[in-house]
Amino acid sequence: MVTLKGLCAAAFPILVALAPPLRADEPAAAAPVVVELFTSQGCNTCPPADAYLGELTRRAGVLPLAFHVDYWNYIGWTDPFSRPWSSERQRGYMKSLRQPYVYTPQIVVDGAAQAIGSERGAVDALIRAAAAKPSAHPSLALRWREDGALVVDVGAADPANIIPPPSDAAVLWLIGFARPQSTDVLRGENQGKTLTNYDAVRTYRRLGAWIGWAEEFVVPANQTATLGDGGAVVLLQAPEIGPILTAAEIAAR
Repeated sequence: MVTLKGLCAAAFPILVALAPPLRADEPAAAAPVVVELFTSQGCNTCPPADAYLGELTRRAGVLPLAFHVDYWNYIGWTDPFSRPWSSERQRGYMKSLRQPYVYTPQIVVDGAAQAIGSERGAVDALIRAAAAKPSAHPSLALRWREDGALVVDVGAADPANIIPPPSDAAVLWLIGFARPQSTDVLRGENQGKTLTNYDAVRTYRRLGAWIGWAEEFVVPANQTATLGDGGAVVLLQAPEIGPILTAAEIAAR
């Protein structure tokens, strides 16, 4: 069992302003189902799960992300997409989902259920269940500003729901991901193979906290340059890496 350092999500300045809430009779659009794959190029059982995630990138209503963990790197191949914070995020799910250990390939659906990443039937069932679950999620929209800044608009909570106190604030995560990329693996369990990875997460940052108010978060243009070339995702997630309340995606500028 490897020892992981603390979460390395980089802090950066953001501007926050109050935004008008949705009208009471204006329903929020259906949120996509977030599918997170924890994978590694050093794991010989991961390529089928990576290929499956590639298929999910073409499925409507699904938002796939690949978090490449770093605890396989010791075998002889350093996954170029691996980051310590990917392993730390997976450990967060290990606690919230009451799993005895971390493993690859693992898929977590909407932060609330998990399955072996290569077991398509099990994952498909979790995706269908998540899509069918009623939700009073707030609206979440991303847009590029002309100056290159990224604007994140979060709507107000449903008035029928109790707004959580600040200590239980939900977390907004800003994630940048890469376009599909192929890698020739020279060592390790996948030596000699060419692996294609989809939506590999390149940046992972805590954008801010949300306690139920309608808010606007602005990521300055000099910060958006570090996002991946595939696009950006914002997740609104219960604290301690819990269930995902809603999510939105935007293509790279």
